[in-house]
Amino acid sequence: MVQGVKAMGLEACMTLGTLSESQAQRLANAGLDYYNHNLDTSPEFYGNIITTRTYQERLDTLEKVRDAGIKVCSGGIVGLGETVKDRAGLLLQLANLPTPPESVPINMLVKVKGTPLADNDDVDAFDFIRTIAVARIMMPTSYVRLSAGREQMNEQTQAMCFMAGANSIFYGCKLLTTPNPEEDKDLQLFRKLGLNPQQTAVLAGDNEQQQRLEQALMTRTPTNITTRQHYELAGENQRGARCTAYCRCPASPLSGGARSRTLAGGG
Repeated sequence: MVQGVKAMGLEACMTLGTLSESQAQRLANAGLDYYNHNLDTSPEFYGNIITTRTYQERLDTLEKVRDAGIKVCSGGIVGLGETVKDRAGLLLQLANLPTPPESVPINMLVKVKGTPLADNDDVDAFDFIRTIAVARIMMPTSYVRLSAGREQMNEQTQAMCFMAGANSIFYGCKLLTTPNPEEDKDLQLFRKLGLNPQQTAVLAGDNEQQQRLEQALMTRTPTNITTRQHYELAGENQRGARCTAYCRCPASPLSGGARSRTLAGGG
């Protein structure tokens, strides 16, 4: 899968959970650019949310990824029921890694009906903005990515997040299992704020890829088309096309993941 994404001229980012050294090295050898493995919250609050893996296992995976030469994407979630001190604790952990993550996604909890945290209190917008600001101060060279929860934010909150230091978003109609703002809404907001997406040339055009993938899925069943064939169909005859402007740190086009868009202020 990594090789298929790379063959289309895109950066590849994966989220596969805990890794061994050999697994991290295999991904590096395949050409993986980024590995996402969030710490989620502070060490002190972590046990209230996650019991399947220890905090140290997450830190160990980040170390193995870094040692393999892969860029690190790691952040957390605001709104789990944590305190302000816990949010500071998360950022301290990230900033004090031997090398801070290149990408730091800050998510606002999306409360999904029927899940254990569905009735959590809403996060105060100013508290969320402060978290973004502190992340920027503590990790000045990282991409601070405004991630899940943007659909629940108004334009004013998002604007203040950008002013506080967020310089990247996950862009597209869907972010994993939860909705993301429509692309037109994002573009309209960028224009209002004078933000210009970073231009990046890639070897395949997004819209054409998506159309070809959808056509392939409609006309062929999973039993007679391989993963590589999906990518070949998506990228066939499209080398040299220019995408509409993003820094790419996404999962594959088949994953349902959103793209990341990096922002620059001014004209």
